[in-house]
Amino acid sequence: MEEKVMKAIQDDYPADFAWCYGCGRLNEDGHHFRTGWQGENTITIYTPEKEHMALPGFVYGGVIASLIDCHGTGSAALALHRKNGHEVCDGTEPPRFVTASLKVDFVKPTPHGVPLKAVGTIHEVHPKKWRVDTEVYANDELCARGEVVAVVMPSTFLKK
Repeated sequence: MEEKVMKAIQDDYPADFAWCYGCGRLNEDGHHFRTGWQGENTITIYTPEKEHMALPGFVYGGVIASLIDCHGTGSAALALHRKNGHEVCDGTEPPRFVTASLKVDFVKPTPHGVPLKAVGTIHEVHPKKWRVDTEVYANDELCARGEVVAVVMPSTFLKK
């Protein structure tokens, strides 16, 4: 049975914030990454589509970087939301984060056609700045590691 994220922070983002190509639920063409808690860590499960191939049998690295990026910002949102006394799907709008820094190390080629599992460890750096270390697995084998420094989204991002 395939693992799933039942309660994802992205489900609680208001419509104005739900358009990200990686994790936006309202972006028809996006990946729809969903990040939730798994114990003290965070998790995102994603199965790349056929068009996400680098070459036959392997996932394009940009998809893996995107997974780490959105997993990091979603994980930071989960952590600050919990620190503020809330949980996913409790009816409270969560904070939204943007990426200040993204680092990706490709450990081994990532096989295509299997679910990828991103597992995050969260470190608070500052009340508005969090670091998330992520490991991406395929078939329980480590394929990539990444680090995201995420900051609370400035209010000016929605001004037109």
